[in-house]
Amino acid sequence: MRSAYDCDVLVIGGGIVGLSTAYAITRAAPGTRVTVLEKEQGPARHQTGRNSGVIHSGIYYRPGSLKARYAVRGSAEMIKFCAEYGIAHAVTGKLIVATDKAELPRLHGLVQRGRENGIPVRELGAAQMAEFEPEVRGLAAIHVGTTGICDFVAVARQLAESSGAEIRYGAAVVGVDRRAGLGAAVRTSDGAVVRARVLVNCAGLHCDEIARLAGDDPGMRIVPFRGEYYSLARPELVHGLVYPVPDPAFPFLGVHLTRGIDGDVHVGPNAVPALAREGYGWGVVRPRELGGTLAWPGTWRIAGRHWRYGGGELRRSVSKAAFTAAVRRLLPAVTPDDLVRAPAGVRAQAVLRDGTLVDDFLIREGPRTVHVLNAPSPAATASLPIGREVARRALAALAGV
Repeated sequence: MRSAYDCDVLVIGGGIVGLSTAYAITRAAPGTRVTVLEKEQGPARHQTGRNSGVIHSGIYYRPGSLKARYAVRGSAEMIKFCAEYGIAHAVTGKLIVATDKAELPRLHGLVQRGRENGIPVRELGAAQMAEFEPEVRGLAAIHVGTTGICDFVAVARQLAESSGAEIRYGAAVVGVDRRAGLGAAVRTSDGAVVRARVLVNCAGLHCDEIARLAGDDPGMRIVPFRGEYYSLARPELVHGLVYPVPDPAFPFLGVHLTRGIDGDVHVGPNAVPALAREGYGWGVVRPRELGGTLAWPGTWRIAGRHWRYGGGELRRSVSKAAFTAAVRRLLPAVTPDDLVRAPAGVRAQAVLRDGTLVDDFLIREGPRTVHVLNAPSPAATASLPIGREVARRALAALAGV
């Protein structure tokens, strides 16, 4: 019977979560045959390779949530993983800065949340902030010492190599025949068919589509939000990582300043609707994907609730002056000439039918199938514990065959 299958577990998606899952499976159950299908010609081409490279501490996330638990655990594990394999990384710490009196209660709330999540937090006055960031201005701040930066693309490559899995690049999934008593047969764009006992869906921006191909109703839709970045032409203005106080109504952290592992300072992102799942610019429009987003009732409910916030994000997208003004709240010395366009990213945000933005990681199961349906930031930070959890479920399904 074993020879009737091409692999034991088939993972769809070669981003950091899919590759971490493959890595965790082969470590937990040596000898398990794992295949990873990735539609691009290499790993980490979308969310993993287009983020700010921050190893998040876990301070933002609701105590007890998967995000809080996995980010706290994952940040320490990610630093250890990078050190073990010689991947560029640094533990830099970061400032979260209140620039308005109305933000002070939220800043104090983050202090409490950090403590509940077991994260050391130091409260700073305006004068103390200058010790870390002389050019940054604010009323008060907190310093989170466990935040870091790394090269997540290099992490993904190492996971792929160390997993021992068969990685097939350029293999877009076009069909899934999943049968509860047999497993899944997956057809790829080149006409190949891969048969597996258990299917794992880590397809990121396309995870809901893969779930439907497998015959499962995911109960959500991915609504893509583009995050647009600039590079800072005067990187000496920023020493490390500087964030605003986030709005708790949204899963986005606001325009922030990030000195990456390469020494460049990224500024951003904002959060605007993308017109395609891989819509990295306003000129990328895919009518079928856009139609699917607009047909989902949750999309219109988001727009109705948050039109004012969304309007501000759109204004900063089309107006460099408006974007600069947002940055100057934290960094008054910045000018429009200091901001140079950088590659954008797209966040795969799960939205429920009632318009709720799914706040936590979301993992669901079907017959012989595990679906990762919401894994935006801090998923790269948390990828090692996420991978172990998905691997646990996949191996349980495999044991039940």
